[in-house]
Amino acid sequence: MASKSKESTKTTDTIKQALSKDEFLTMHRQMLDIRNFDNKVNELVKRGKVPGMTHFSVGEEAASVGAIAAIGEGDLITSNHRGHGQTIAMGIDLNEMMAEILGRATGTCKGKGGSMHIADLDKGNLGANGIVGGGMGMAIGAALTQQMKKTGKIVICFFGDGAVNEGTFHETLNLASIWKLPVIFYSINNMYGISTPIKSVINIDYNYRRAASYGIPGYLIEDGNNVMDVYDRFRDVVAYVREGNGPVLVESLTYRWYGHSTSDPGKYRTKEEIDAWKKKDPILKFSKYLIDNKIATQKELDDLDKASKEAVEEAVQFAFSSPEPSLESAFEDIFAP
Repeated sequence: MASKSKESTKTTDTIKQALSKDEFLTMHRQMLDIRNFDNKVNELVKRGKVPGMTHFSVGEEAASVGAIAAIGEGDLITSNHRGHGQTIAMGIDLNEMMAEILGRATGTCKGKGGSMHIADLDKGNLGANGIVGGGMGMAIGAALTQQMKKTGKIVICFFGDGAVNEGTFHETLNLASIWKLPVIFYSINNMYGISTPIKSVINIDYNYRRAASYGIPGYLIEDGNNVMDVYDRFRDVVAYVREGNGPVLVESLTYRWYGHSTSDPGKYRTKEEIDAWKKKDPILKFSKYLIDNKIATQKELDDLDKASKEAVEEAVQFAFSSPEPSLESAFEDIFAP
């Protein structure tokens, strides 16, 4: 089964009834936090303050926020190396997240994991992962737990387009299909696996079509920069999976503004291509939606942006004022009895 988001887009009035003003503004604030946080981290990288590799979500904010807005308390996610967006959308403490990225003892993983290994178990985030496709096995394990314990909770497994040719993609979709596990496989397709265009490594037009090979539904969100299109599709998919119908594969099309990582200048892309995608800015698109539908005023949105930037600056101050991990801590948290 395959479908596209525009085929089931609800009317503005229907969506308004489903979401309160506070929920709309929370989604907007989360997108702002992702953008402002990543831009600040990028600045710190250039100043030599960030150890290790860092991958940014700038340009992809709607794809993460819209999906996570559709799940409930107690639901879980697994993330990937480009996981800042999902982590922030799941409600992590920005201070602790910044401290983790800067390698401080007050970080969410005590400064030992860094950007690619941020986890927040209390908020349902089972962690980012430096291995492409590495979160997929974790996701179906978590989904099996929910099924066996009859919790009624579901799991979203986030990954990029580069992971769809990993063996674990096929193995986990197959097993999840056989066991009808409550998991949503979510491919955020930003068109490139590092410098390799996705179109050059698959012989189909879109990743979501592979769902048919496993007998599960597959859906394409054509405008992954439209947070309401993402939310609308995920609201339906979450309900389907939560009812015990088994897994679903969802793909959304979006674009990362920066290179693959802080070490990638992105010279394989043209300036014209990047500029064309920047005109589809998900934050500006959602701002227009909120104003046009009289959900919020420009001043309210400006105030949210100011508050977001202040929160990010506070996170930087918190991180820099925090101690580095002690040498002894290298031998702590190594294994669980």
